[in-house]
Amino acid sequence: MPPDPFANDPADPAKAFAEPVDGADDEISSAERAELLSDLSDLAVYQALLEPRGIRGIVVDCGECSEPHYHDWSLLRASLEQLLDHGHMRPHEPAFDPDPAAYVSWDYCRGFADGVTTTENAR
Repeated sequence: MPPDPFANDPADPAKAFAEPVDGADDEISSAERAELLSDLSDLAVYQALLEPRGIRGIVVDCGECSEPHYHDWSLLRASLEQLLDHGHMRPHEPAFDPDPAAYVSWDYCRGFADGVTTTENAR
């Protein structure tokens, strides 16, 4: 991530956004840690398979706002790493005017990877 221009500034206007909401616990369980590491590993595979085909990242339907959220590969990786390292994700800017055709769901990625694996193993 780029350096924070307000690092160590007590008057940082975004400081409140960087703090966990409602006293959220920053500790993650060993099961959650294992799941995040697995997700990061899967993400690397999905990116390697799909980015050369023009897929820019993953779309997630948000349960809070009922809108799709488009995550480029690097943004999603950074968010998962933040969650792994700090127990929470900081807010980030949404993708600007994303092309929905360039993003797929996590389930699509999983199915695509399974299809490639099945095809390769059949040879």
